[in-house]
Amino acid sequence: MKKALIAMSGGVDSSLAAALVQEMGYACIGCTMKLYDNEDIGLRRGHTCCSLEDVEDARSVVHRLGIPYYVFNFKDAFREKVIARFIRAYEEGRTPNPCIDCNRYLKFGGLYERALVLGCACVVTGHYARIERQGETYLLKKAADETKDQSYVLYSMTQEQLAHTLFPLGGMRKTEVRELAARYGFINADKPDSQDICFVPDGDYGAFLERATGKTYGEGPFLDTEGKVVGTHRGTVRYTIGQRKGLGLSCGKPVYVSAIDPVRNTVTVSDEAGLFGTELTAGDFNWISGKVPEAPVNCAAKVRYRQKEEPAVATPLPDGTVRVVFGRPQRAITPGQAVVLYDGDVVLGGGTIL
Repeated sequence: MKKALIAMSGGVDSSLAAALVQEMGYACIGCTMKLYDNEDIGLRRGHTCCSLEDVEDARSVVHRLGIPYYVFNFKDAFREKVIARFIRAYEEGRTPNPCIDCNRYLKFGGLYERALVLGCACVVTGHYARIERQGETYLLKKAADETKDQSYVLYSMTQEQLAHTLFPLGGMRKTEVRELAARYGFINADKPDSQDICFVPDGDYGAFLERATGKTYGEGPFLDTEGKVVGTHRGTVRYTIGQRKGLGLSCGKPVYVSAIDPVRNTVTVSDEAGLFGTELTAGDFNWISGKVPEAPVNCAAKVRYRQKEEPAVATPLPDGTVRVVFGRPQRAITPGQAVVLYDGDVVLGGGTIL
């Protein structure tokens, strides 16, 4: 009997994924990744994805399913591959997406390696996405429920990883998942979904960065597009491209963050029209097929998780980066975020906006 390692967060999605894979005939092993202690992120207590409550919810589910369960200590890897990269990005004036790094380096990196050690044929998660095999190539596809689709944060997966991963929820709707979980009697059937970055549960990135680094990110000038000082910002790490709220400016009209320069310690603001652009360059690019196209690719692309993709042309460049040109201007193309390319519901690849 094939074995499967189930990544269990304590939520309803990963719990039902475990039950479904067990029904498929796999010998399942449940596990939760211990990513940090609250003290590591400057919090005394609170509900996060590493809370005792989450672990106990996962234990309740595996007990009901009668499968073994482990808590793996991934704190060092999480600190190096996710938190440190998150801090560095903000300090360099970029806006990171740590969920992408967590998937890349931990769930489908470190956890996949742990699965091999345990003799498991695959890693199973509760992600809403689909994997299909076409000849000798594995395709990563959008979930059937586009309102829950998570393919955007999975673009870094390799052919090897796709070949040894199962997404049992890819063809389901969230309402079906909760109904099935209730039938199984899972304690977390109605548990709310996590909304925030797990290690910044209060959403205050600036305060987190100061706690994590011990630094104080100093004030500096807000500039308009002509270089005129129009106010004082509270540290460049507290801002992102497209931001309007929390600027504390009185410019006689709505203004938005349009550029961040941590070297000069300036934040530039503009009217909304100044946020739109038609092209970008992306680095650290992963083509899902494992093959770099030899010619420009007509595709659809999006630069935000909750954004609808738009027609674009992606051109691989000699240095490994990819230039993406959109058919119409896109709002707030943000360095540090991901651009992900699609052909219909198939993910072609993605990379980090430079």
